[in-house]
Amino acid sequence: MKQLNLQKNQEKLRRKFLKSGIKMIGPDTVYFSSDIKIGKNVTIEPFVVFGPNVKIGDNVIIKSFSHLENCKIENKVEIGPYARIRPNTILKEGSKIGNFVEIKKSTIGKKTKVNHLTYIGDTKIGKNVNVGAGTITCNYDGVKKSNTTIKDNVFIGSNSSLVAPVTLNQNSVIGAGSVITRNVKKKSLALTRSVQIELKNYKRKNK
Repeated sequence: MKQLNLQKNQEKLRRKFLKSGIKMIGPDTVYFSSDIKIGKNVTIEPFVVFGPNVKIGDNVIIKSFSHLENCKIENKVEIGPYARIRPNTILKEGSKIGNFVEIKKSTIGKKTKVNHLTYIGDTKIGKNVNVGAGTITCNYDGVKKSNTTIKDNVFIGSNSSLVAPVTLNQNSVIGAGSVITRNVKKKSLALTRSVQIELKNYKRKNK
């Protein structure tokens, strides 16, 4: 009986949002929390799950297999596919969260892009920031969680680790593959990289 009531409630919510103009390609695969708030001209692709306390602005696109809970999505934001937006997250206007990205307890600034394979936790990111693939914020040391601050117009190269607490100041650049443990000054390039070694005429051992 409980399962039947849940199904009926979901069907009611889907009809409500379809009637209000929300675009859903596969409405039977989308799951809503009863307290969700959705703006105008929003597109929701198949297999999206909304947990409690989600607020979505206007002109938002949420792509397939994404999960959102306890977060605020401002206007003109694009999410997914395969994105996880965890509690206490704010995605500012025009930001983009791509595939296999997890955001927790963070603010993502206007027109900032976090496109793929990235974890952002306990972080405040400014506007027009590019976060490269494979970037992670190392926010937990096993005892406490620390904060990361990334200011406006920062470019973070792929496969970088940002060890909190740390601040990346305006217009700085992080070289790909870096582990950043100290604050980075504005308009600076910061990188940590081992020297590449090459052995000429190398022969692998035979089995």
